[in-house]
Amino acid sequence: MSAAELNTAVNTFNSTLLQVAIVVGVGLLVWLLASFLIRQVVKRVQTGTALSQRRIFRWAAPALRALDSERRAQRAQTIGSLLNSVVIVVISTIVIIYVLKAFGVDIAPLLTSVGILGVGIAFGAQQLIRDFLSGIFLTLEDQFGIGDVIELGAGEVVGTVESVGLRITRVRGEDGAIWYLRNGEILRVGNRSQGSYVPPSAPQPEPSDPGTAAPGHAGPTNPDAQGQRASE
Repeated sequence: MSAAELNTAVNTFNSTLLQVAIVVGVGLLVWLLASFLIRQVVKRVQTGTALSQRRIFRWAAPALRALDSERRAQRAQTIGSLLNSVVIVVISTIVIIYVLKAFGVDIAPLLTSVGILGVGIAFGAQQLIRDFLSGIFLTLEDQFGIGDVIELGAGEVVGTVESVGLRITRVRGEDGAIWYLRNGEILRVGNRSQGSYVPPSAPQPEPSDPGTAAPGHAGPTNPDAQGQRASE
């Protein structure tokens, strides 16, 4: 190999490394910026709204303070974690594609193979994907949250919600048992902590008739009858 060819190869390699460094640096910078924005939004949501501190909104302070609850903090953490995961996957995929392209790798067959593999994984893990999607909608729609008393199905599970995740919801039953419910299997849920739920009253014992003898006890005695039997 001549000196010119060696110099060309070194320049090409240096140019490739520079492109890879730029791609990785830009990807890392975008990830840091996106993570910072997500943390700030989550922190802002967890600390509560500042509208209740303004003079014109003081009349609505009780309703606004009701939003600053443990449920709201958990929803913010769950959505923030989901957004972080999505950002990491998207940025990592883009960075890997551009790095392979910088090294001269033909990414078209690779993308086709990854697409086929993704379809196979999605078909095999459809129940898992269903649980995650259901968890996302349960969180966004605020169907129930920590501390709510819920009833699932036809009274199969009645208890207090202890945690709501993207895949599993943990409920403590009335008998103290811990139920782990997959979000994809929650088809019907009743929230007793919302609305105007009134617990059924305990049945009251019916008043007994004074003239009727209770079972196992003798009936009322007649003094005249007792005296007559004694004289006989």
